Amino acid sequence: MPQAPDDPLRGIILKLSSIIAFLCMQTCIKLAGSGIAPGQVTFYRSLFGIVPILVYLAWRRELKGAYRTSRPFGHFVRSLIGITSMGMGFYGLMHLPLPEVIALGYALPLLSVVFAALLLGEVVRIYRWSAVVVGLFGVLIISWPKLTLFRQGGIGETEALAVVMVLAGACLGALAMVQVRRLLVTETGPTIALYFSTFAALISLATLPFGWGDLAALPLALLIASGLFGGAGQIMMTESYRFADASTIAPFDYSSIIFGIFISLFVFGEIPTMNTMAGSVIVVGAGIFIIYREHKLGLERRNLRRVSSSQNPN
Repeated sequence: MPQAPDDPLRGIILKLSSIIAFLCMQTCIKLAGSGIAPGQVTFYRSLFGIVPILVYLAWRRELKGAYRTSRPFGHFVRSLIGITSMGMGFYGLMHLPLPEVIALGYALPLLSVVFAALLLGEVVRIYRWSAVVVGLFGVLIISWPKLTLFRQGGIGETEALAVVMVLAGACLGALAMVQVRRLLVTETGPTIALYFSTFAALISLATLPFGWGDLAALPLALLIASGLFGGAGQIMMTESYRFADASTIAPFDYSSIIFGIFISLFVFGEIPTMNTMAGSVIVVGAGIFIIYREHKLGLERRNLRRVSSSQNPN
């Protein structure tokens, strides 16, 4: 029997550290410049993201057999979906204020509920469906001022296209999470992360003929740093769940909007709009309610299993 989580403070610190690492990754990509091809960005993010994962596995003495798997095609599908989602998100990151990208990205856990019901057959009751609808309404509030394509017919508008890309990336990210849950039946978390970074780098490399350019020293260094921060963030996020229940640390995901606002203000001089702030409050509220429901349903399932095992000791 695995030991129960017994150090929630450590889990929370690791979770917050992972959020900061991911924000540093996004900041590096945004500072690198908007003229870099998304495929080129994802290549450096994925390739150098492998380094912290390998260091982590070596430290845990789990490097041998890290690539051992019985489901290579499952990893490839997860990676293909995930890298497409990542590239779309990076395009949005280059053309939208950081808090807006973060807030729009909160659509991912909402959509994960939808896809889990449709593709995994999970039972989703009225409470969570209601939270999903409310949360997506908050996403609409954030994105509506940018969606000039619906009012002017101009999908060429850079910001409008960026919003569409971020939301499409969130949809694909939710599908990638469904695939991860399927893989976790037989695969370990580090193996999934390692295969994703490896496949993602190779898939991104295939976009070389489509807009890649020569990079100056500073943008190159920033993209390499983005990969290192991203890989470190993955490791700390994975480790956080070893020390605390998911229901304890999941709400801290939403602290990213607070950190993001400070970074946006002091690094990029961007002030969040009222739509972004109001929509974020709605989306965060809906997300926390879904986490609460998941926690409550998890307790109910554990109680039912406990009662069943006590009635059927054999």
